[in-house]
Amino acid sequence: MPSVTLPSAVVNYSEQGQGAPILLLHANPGERRDFAAVMEPLTRLGRVIALDWPGFGQSPPMVAGQWVTVEDFYRVLEEFVATLGLRDLVLVGNSLGGNAAVKLAARHPHWVRGLVLVAPGGFTPRNWLTQGFCRLQGSALSLSPYRFARFYIKRKTAVSSAMLARAHDEQSAAEPVALGRALWRSFGQPENDLTEIAPKVRAPCLLVFGAEDPVIRAQLDGERALQLLPHAERVILPCGHVAFAELPEPFLQAVYGFMAGLNPPSRLQNENVTIGDLDSEVS
Repeated sequence: MPSVTLPSAVVNYSEQGQGAPILLLHANPGERRDFAAVMEPLTRLGRVIALDWPGFGQSPPMVAGQWVTVEDFYRVLEEFVATLGLRDLVLVGNSLGGNAAVKLAARHPHWVRGLVLVAPGGFTPRNWLTQGFCRLQGSALSLSPYRFARFYIKRKTAVSSAMLARAHDEQSAAEPVALGRALWRSFGQPENDLTEIAPKVRAPCLLVFGAEDPVIRAQLDGERALQLLPHAERVILPCGHVAFAELPEPFLQAVYGFMAGLNPPSRLQNENVTIGDLDSEVS
């Protein structure tokens, strides 16, 4: 499996297919294999890449480990896309991955051709209840990864069952649990809120929500996302938090239809951008 050494982390990833890139970004906790049911079918649309965020799957943790924030993970995404030279990119992001995808599309609009956001984080209203839940999940009193996954996965498939097994085993080890708690503490901070940045996204966006998702709710979070993203459409499927694993066929149908309407790859596809150029990009 290929890996890339970035200024902030070492990232392992897998890829299949050819053409314009489609980058898959998993949740907290999670890993690239969460997309196993849809990765090969998506190759009919382009080159499909799935990464393991630092500290998950086969990617080693960041040096700052338990103190990592959502902005650290965004920076990893930014560096990954620049280092691999990915342009005319379609981002498929779940939860934490969706949050990072929105930020990339807003800050580097000429890199991103489209967004598929699956229960994206950052659209939940910040109030005493949501802040309290983030503090709870960021503490020693948090639900275990397995108990939490059982709470939000509503449809059993081979892939969602494998996700539950990983949550029970490797994701419940001390280091992943500490990382997950650090991210939950960050979820409660203003840096996770997409209210200000989402309206800057120029790319078309497909929002995919699960009608039975108890964490990122289709009607509350989904309505806010639909209002804040300028070029968004929404699909609500009868599942929980991970539609691509719980209902892969309806998910793929929605994605195929959405991507059929995207503009063809632009002339910027072969543009070379280096890590040193990131700070000079136009927001």
